[in-house]
Amino acid sequence: MTEPLPASPTPIEALKDSGPMAPPTSRAQDVWHQFRKHKGAMVGLAFLVLITLAVLIGPYLWTVDPGKTDIRAKDMRPIYTALWDSDAKVSWAKPLGSDQLGRDHLAQLIAGGRASMAVGWAAMVLSLVIGTAIGVLAGFYRRIDGLLMRTTDLFLALPILPLLLLAVTLFRQPLRTLAGPEGGMFILIVTIIAITSWMPTARIVRGDVLAIKEREFVLAARSIGTSNGKIIRRHLLPNVLSPIMVSAALGLATAIITESALSFLGVGFPSDFPTWGKMLADAVVRMEQYPERVLLPGFAISLTVLSVNYIGDGLRDALDPRIRGR
Repeated sequence: MTEPLPASPTPIEALKDSGPMAPPTSRAQDVWHQFRKHKGAMVGLAFLVLITLAVLIGPYLWTVDPGKTDIRAKDMRPIYTALWDSDAKVSWAKPLGSDQLGRDHLAQLIAGGRASMAVGWAAMVLSLVIGTAIGVLAGFYRRIDGLLMRTTDLFLALPILPLLLLAVTLFRQPLRTLAGPEGGMFILIVTIIAITSWMPTARIVRGDVLAIKEREFVLAARSIGTSNGKIIRRHLLPNVLSPIMVSAALGLATAIITESALSFLGVGFPSDFPTWGKMLADAVVRMEQYPERVLLPGFAISLTVLSVNYIGDGLRDALDPRIRGR
């Protein structure tokens, strides 16, 4: 004997929710939820936070002067070298060893990281401001679009490294006189990197602005008499924030590499001011006897840049609405 079928719910009962609805989430929560799914981006973010905290808090925990020379403690090897070489000259006072002048490698890595990260962040912010401004103006105002884009193409066609070397040669001494050896070089390097790296951001932002300014909500804002400045601030800039954030991550990596290259070539900060690139340049001569002198700053540069690139990949996926729902 078959059991009777359950009675179908009434229309009113069918419309009732089976349980409480989840509260709506903001766009930032959606982006963070998608960003967390990118394992490489999360590892990169963790390493970037770690290295940033290390260069900010490290000098207060490891108080050794990075520029102090101690000839009696020169050419010390890292403490881990004793695991396979019992005759290695090691000391817990210098856990990562010392150079040919007895300067502590750990203190130099911390100080060099602070300089490299400061240059990277400052140059990235300045290049984003320049690139975003030019991209928005070129995309919104058709009259100056051709001029700004041809200027962008001109900068893209310039040989960047010779231009950097020429600018450092011309302006190094006046800025040193104006702001001191370290301050003058910091201003010069940040300005040069920013001026030579804003072009990709400008082209990306211009393309997005050209598409967004024809959308219905922008046309509606125009129809009620909204000024161009308000349209740019309230409608265009918030909608081009996604490519700007991705460009920021990639620009930070580019700035760190460029500063390291300038320091490696000897045209960056003064010789007694430690940076990762300067540590690499000093270690090349004796890299066969002391390979850690090249590996330590090299790993610091490579891992920092790699982590920033992974963060950029994660942001690109998280900010893309076509991928965010997957």
